[in-house]
Amino acid sequence: MASSGDVTTLLGEWSRGNGSALNQLLPLVYAELRAIAARQLRSERVGHTLQPTALVHEVYLRLVDQRHVNWRDRAHFFGAAAQVVRRILIDHARRHVASKRGGGVQCVSIDEAKEAAAPNEIPILAFDHALDRLEEADLDLARLVELRAFGGLTIEEAACVLKVSTSTVERNWRTAKAWLKRELGSELRS
Repeated sequence: MASSGDVTTLLGEWSRGNGSALNQLLPLVYAELRAIAARQLRSERVGHTLQPTALVHEVYLRLVDQRHVNWRDRAHFFGAAAQVVRRILIDHARRHVASKRGGGVQCVSIDEAKEAAAPNEIPILAFDHALDRLEEADLDLARLVELRAFGGLTIEEAACVLKVSTSTVERNWRTAKAWLKRELGSELRS
């Protein structure tokens, strides 16, 4: 993993229009973006056609295509990457369901934390709809779930992105997981 300072410095230079900073940045963040993509795709259905490398390339292209972003730091960059990963996976799932008329359900883990006894897997589109409902109820909780579930950010990294303490993130993470488990109860039991 690249040092946070190196990534932050290059993001700042890129934000100020230095194109060579972008070329230096890619090798520093590629491995971490690929790890996020691989972790996310492990939760997907068997035979999923999207591969980690393709997901990383799509994330990277969408992030590079954004204009006038003032990247604050590494955590801000990976927070934005989490949002892009979510959009790509949801778009892919919608296309797949549309082409199969409802077949081939994709699954995503609510809580990737290792302390969970067994993964709670739910269809990704149901998870997305629940996350949209959570966003209506509590935008901060929804953003935290997106950062953790789609971006693979740690508690500390999420705290940095959200500009709150780690204890607040830990408390909100427990609340968000409980809310999602209640909302998705029927999906989790099947």
